Amino acid sequence: MSARILLVEDDPNLGFVIKDNLEVRGYTVTLCADGEAGNETFQQKRFDACILDVMMPKKDGFALAQSIRAANQRVPILFITAKSMLDDKREGFTAGGDDYLVKPFSIEELCMRLEVFLRRTKETNPETYRLGEYLFDVTNLQLSHPTGSKSLTPKEAEVLQLLCAHSNRVLKREEILKRVWGDDDYFMGRSMDVFISKLRKYLREDERVQILNHHGVGFKLEVKS
Repeated sequence: MSARILLVEDDPNLGFVIKDNLEVRGYTVTLCADGEAGNETFQQKRFDACILDVMMPKKDGFALAQSIRAANQRVPILFITAKSMLDDKREGFTAGGDDYLVKPFSIEELCMRLEVFLRRTKETNPETYRLGEYLFDVTNLQLSHPTGSKSLTPKEAEVLQLLCAHSNRVLKREEILKRVWGDDDYFMGRSMDVFISKLRKYLREDERVQILNHHGVGFKLEVKS
Protein backbone atom coordinates (compact mmCIF):
# COMPACT_ATOMS: atom_id res chain seq x y z
CA MET A 1 0.00 0.00 0.00
CA SER A 2 1.34 3.45 -0.91
CA ALA A 3 2.11 5.90 1.88
CA ARG A 4 -0.78 8.26 2.62
CA ILE A 5 0.27 11.90 2.87
CA LEU A 6 -1.74 14.83 4.21
CA LEU A 7 -0.61 18.00 2.42
CA VAL A 8 -1.95 21.32 3.78
CA GLU A 9 -0.92 24.27 1.60
CA ASP A 10 -2.95 27.41 0.88
CA ASP A 11 -1.06 28.33 -2.30
CA PRO A 12 -3.04 26.42 -4.97
CA ASN A 13 -0.17 26.41 -7.48
CA LEU A 14 2.42 25.09 -5.04
CA GLY A 15 -0.08 22.65 -3.59
CA PHE A 16 -0.80 21.23 -7.04
CA VAL A 17 2.91 20.94 -7.91
CA ILE A 18 3.77 19.10 -4.68
CA LYS A 19 0.73 16.81 -4.90
CA ASP A 20 1.34 15.97 -8.54
CA ASN A 21 5.03 15.21 -8.01
CA LEU A 22 4.42 13.06 -4.95
CA GLU A 23 1.69 11.09 -6.69
CA VAL A 24 4.02 10.44 -9.64
CA ARG A 25 6.40 8.90 -7.09
CA GLY A 26 3.70 6.58 -5.78
CA TYR A 27 2.34 8.45 -2.77
CA THR A 28 -1.38 8.88 -2.08
CA VAL A 29 -1.86 12.59 -1.36
CA THR A 30 -4.81 14.45 0.15
CA LEU A 31 -4.53 18.22 -0.36
CA CYS A 32 -6.24 20.75 1.91
CA ALA A 33 -6.21 24.52 1.38
CA ASP A 34 -6.26 25.74 5.00
CA GLY A 35 -5.51 24.59 8.53
CA GLU A 36 -9.09 23.98 9.60
CA ALA A 37 -9.77 21.76 6.60
CA GLY A 38 -6.49 19.97 7.27
CA ASN A 39 -7.46 19.29 10.87
CA GLU A 40 -10.90 17.97 9.92
CA THR A 41 -9.39 15.70 7.29
CA PHE A 42 -6.74 14.36 9.67
CA GLN A 43 -9.38 13.48 12.26
CA GLN A 44 -11.41 11.55 9.66
CA LYS A 45 -8.70 9.60 7.84
CA ARG A 46 -5.43 7.84 8.50
CA PHE A 47 -2.16 9.27 7.26
CA ASP A 48 1.45 8.09 7.32
CA ALA A 49 2.94 11.60 7.22
CA CYS A 50 1.86 15.26 7.18
CA ILE A 51 3.31 18.16 5.18
CA LEU A 52 2.13 21.48 6.59
CA ASP A 53 2.59 25.01 5.34
CA VAL A 54 3.14 27.41 8.24
CA MET A 55 1.41 30.63 7.11
CA MET A 56 -2.20 29.67 6.37
CA PRO A 57 -5.65 31.17 6.89
CA LYS A 58 -8.06 30.03 9.62
CA LYS A 59 -5.48 27.84 11.40
CA ASP A 60 -1.73 28.16 10.87
CA GLY A 61 0.64 25.23 10.53
CA PHE A 62 1.90 25.40 14.12
CA ALA A 63 -1.62 25.32 15.57
CA LEU A 64 -2.54 22.50 13.18
CA ALA A 65 0.53 20.51 14.28
CA GLN A 66 -0.53 20.86 17.90
CA SER A 67 -3.99 19.51 17.06
CA ILE A 68 -2.47 16.60 15.17
CA ARG A 69 -0.10 15.83 18.03
CA ALA A 70 -3.00 15.78 20.48
CA ALA A 71 -4.50 12.96 18.43
CA ASN A 72 -1.37 11.15 17.25
CA GLN A 73 2.10 11.25 18.79
CA ARG A 74 3.81 9.20 16.07
CA VAL A 75 2.82 10.53 12.65
CA PRO A 76 5.73 12.51 11.12
CA ILE A 77 5.12 16.23 10.56
CA LEU A 78 7.20 18.22 8.06
CA PHE A 79 6.78 22.00 7.90
CA ILE A 80 7.29 23.96 4.67
CA THR A 81 7.61 27.72 4.95
CA ALA A 82 9.19 30.87 3.59
CA LYS A 83 10.49 31.64 7.09
CA SER A 84 14.03 30.67 8.07
CA MET A 85 14.51 32.45 11.40
CA LEU A 86 15.73 30.32 14.31
CA ASP A 87 12.80 31.37 16.50
CA ASP A 88 10.35 30.19 13.83
CA LYS A 89 12.09 26.82 13.61
CA ARG A 90 12.08 26.52 17.39
CA GLU A 91 8.34 27.23 17.46
CA GLY A 92 7.79 24.59 14.79
CA PHE A 93 9.63 21.90 16.73
CA THR A 94 7.87 22.92 19.94
CA ALA A 95 4.52 22.53 18.17
CA GLY A 96 5.41 18.93 17.37
CA GLY A 97 7.14 19.15 14.00
CA ASP A 98 9.84 16.67 13.00
CA ASP A 99 11.57 18.69 10.28
CA TYR A 100 11.53 22.00 8.44
CA LEU A 101 11.93 22.83 4.74
CA VAL A 102 12.41 26.46 3.68
CA LYS A 103 10.93 27.60 0.36
CA PRO A 104 12.05 27.28 -2.34
CA PHE A 105 13.00 23.61 -2.03
CA SER A 106 13.40 20.73 -4.45
CA ILE A 107 10.87 17.92 -4.69
CA GLU A 108 13.80 15.50 -4.50
CA GLU A 109 14.78 16.83 -1.08
CA LEU A 110 11.17 16.68 0.09
CA CYS A 111 10.90 13.05 -1.01
CA MET A 112 14.18 12.09 0.64
CA ARG A 113 13.05 13.52 3.96
CA LEU A 114 9.67 11.81 3.64
CA GLU A 115 11.32 8.46 3.02
CA VAL A 116 13.49 8.84 6.12
CA PHE A 117 10.43 9.58 8.24
CA LEU A 118 8.37 6.75 6.79
CA ARG A 119 11.18 4.23 7.22
CA ARG A 120 11.73 5.34 10.82
CA THR A 121 8.01 5.14 11.58
CA LYS A 122 7.77 1.64 10.12
CA GLU A 123 10.71 0.49 12.22
CA THR A 124 9.35 1.91 15.48
CA ASN A 125 5.62 1.33 15.09
CA PRO A 126 4.91 -1.75 17.24
CA GLU A 127 3.06 -4.70 15.78
CA THR A 128 2.60 -6.09 19.29
CA TYR A 129 1.58 -4.48 22.57
CA ARG A 130 2.18 -5.81 26.07
CA LEU A 131 -0.85 -5.14 28.26
CA GLY A 132 -0.13 -6.55 31.70
CA GLU A 133 -0.34 -10.33 31.24
CA TYR A 134 -1.76 -9.93 27.75
CA LEU A 135 0.12 -9.78 24.46
CA PHE A 136 -1.75 -8.14 21.61
CA ASP A 137 -0.50 -9.21 18.17
CA VAL A 138 -1.93 -6.59 15.82
CA THR A 139 -0.89 -8.26 12.58
CA ASN A 140 -2.42 -11.65 13.42
CA LEU A 141 -5.42 -10.26 15.32
CA GLN A 142 -4.52 -12.28 18.40
CA LEU A 143 -4.94 -11.34 22.05
CA SER A 144 -2.96 -13.83 24.13
CA HIS A 145 -3.03 -14.54 27.87
CA PRO A 146 -1.46 -17.38 29.86
CA THR A 147 -4.94 -18.90 30.13
CA GLY A 148 -5.47 -18.88 26.36
CA SER A 149 -5.75 -16.83 23.17
CA LYS A 150 -8.60 -14.93 21.57
CA SER A 151 -8.92 -14.22 17.86
CA LEU A 152 -10.20 -10.69 17.31
CA THR A 153 -12.23 -9.41 14.42
CA PRO A 154 -10.50 -6.72 12.31
CA LYS A 155 -12.75 -4.05 13.82
CA GLU A 156 -12.09 -5.22 17.38
CA ALA A 157 -8.36 -5.18 16.68
CA GLU A 158 -8.57 -1.71 15.14
CA VAL A 159 -10.34 -0.30 18.20
CA LEU A 160 -7.91 -1.98 20.61
CA GLN A 161 -4.88 -0.83 18.61
CA LEU A 162 -6.11 2.76 18.73
CA LEU A 163 -6.57 2.53 22.49
CA CYS A 164 -3.13 0.93 22.87
CA ALA A 165 -1.45 3.64 20.81
CA HIS A 166 -2.89 6.23 23.21
CA SER A 167 -2.83 4.19 26.43
CA ASN A 168 -3.29 6.00 29.73
CA ARG A 169 -4.96 9.01 28.12
CA VAL A 170 -8.58 9.70 27.30
CA LEU A 171 -9.59 9.24 23.69
CA LYS A 172 -12.69 11.20 22.76
CA ARG A 173 -15.67 9.21 21.50
CA GLU A 174 -15.85 11.19 18.27
CA GLU A 175 -12.15 10.61 17.63
CA ILE A 176 -12.53 6.83 17.89
CA LEU A 177 -15.65 6.87 15.76
CA LYS A 178 -14.16 8.97 12.97
CA ARG A 179 -10.93 6.98 12.86
CA VAL A 180 -12.48 3.50 12.99
CA TRP A 181 -16.00 3.97 11.61
CA GLY A 182 -15.50 7.10 9.53
CA ASP A 183 -18.40 8.97 11.14
CA ASP A 184 -19.72 9.78 14.61
CA ASP A 185 -23.48 9.43 14.31
CA TYR A 186 -25.70 7.90 17.01
CA PHE A 187 -25.95 4.39 15.58
CA MET A 188 -22.21 4.07 15.07
CA GLY A 189 -21.77 5.29 18.63
CA ARG A 190 -23.94 2.45 19.89
CA SER A 191 -21.93 0.02 17.79
CA MET A 192 -18.70 1.32 19.33
CA ASP A 193 -20.10 0.79 22.84
CA VAL A 194 -20.73 -2.85 21.97
CA PHE A 195 -17.13 -3.26 20.79
CA ILE A 196 -15.80 -1.62 23.96
CA SER A 197 -17.89 -4.03 26.06
CA LYS A 198 -16.47 -6.99 24.16
CA LEU A 199 -12.89 -5.80 24.62
CA ARG A 200 -13.48 -5.33 28.35
CA LYS A 201 -14.67 -8.93 28.52
CA TYR A 202 -11.58 -10.15 26.66
CA LEU A 203 -9.30 -8.25 29.08
CA ARG A 204 -10.99 -9.24 32.33
CA GLU A 205 -8.35 -11.84 33.28
CA ASP A 206 -5.96 -9.08 34.36
CA GLU A 207 -7.41 -6.48 36.73
CA ARG A 208 -4.47 -4.15 36.01
CA VAL A 209 -5.79 -3.65 32.47
CA GLN A 210 -9.02 -1.68 32.18
CA ILE A 211 -10.90 0.34 29.61
CA LEU A 212 -12.31 3.21 31.64
CA ASN A 213 -15.38 5.16 30.57
CA HIS A 214 -15.15 8.93 31.02
CA HIS A 215 -18.85 9.72 30.83
CA GLY A 216 -19.75 11.95 27.94
CA VAL A 217 -16.13 12.29 26.87
CA GLY A 218 -14.55 9.01 25.81
CA PHE A 219 -12.48 6.04 26.91
CA LYS A 220 -9.06 5.42 28.38
CA LEU A 221 -7.06 2.20 28.27
CA GLU A 222 -5.37 2.09 31.67
CA VAL A 223 -2.48 -0.32 32.16
CA LYS A 224 -1.10 -0.42 35.70
CA SER A 225 2.37 -1.79 36.42
